[in-house]
Amino acid sequence: MPWWSWILIWIALVAVSLLFYGVLGVRLFRQFTTTLSELSEAADRFSHLPAPAGPDAMSATGDAGGAGAPGGTALRPAPGDAVFASPARMRHDYHASKFSRQEARRLRRMQRKKDRGQPQALRDIEVG
Repeated sequence: MPWWSWILIWIALVAVSLLFYGVLGVRLFRQFTTTLSELSEAADRFSHLPAPAGPDAMSATGDAGGAGAPGGTALRPAPGDAVFASPARMRHDYHASKFSRQEARRLRRMQRKKDRGQPQALRDIEVG
């Protein structure tokens, strides 16, 4: 094999490797620009904070029957408010909603027993 064939082989190897690195670079650049555009869209979407829940929503979460709003539906804070609210408020909301669910179950149980003609449990009568 003549000496100049080795030069051609090495030139071809370097050219192919440069082409490979060029293709990888272009692909990486396109992925990077796509990521930046998605990041800017996400920043625009999440830069607007939701409106804070007013005092009506705070008092309505503790209502057992949900009578805090017209139509009998309770006002609820907007999704994502828990991130910005104080832990004490979230604890209060959790316990208030837990109590309202327990009270609703107790009322349904009492009504079901009344409809069936069964005797009421003493714990249901004492609470009410």
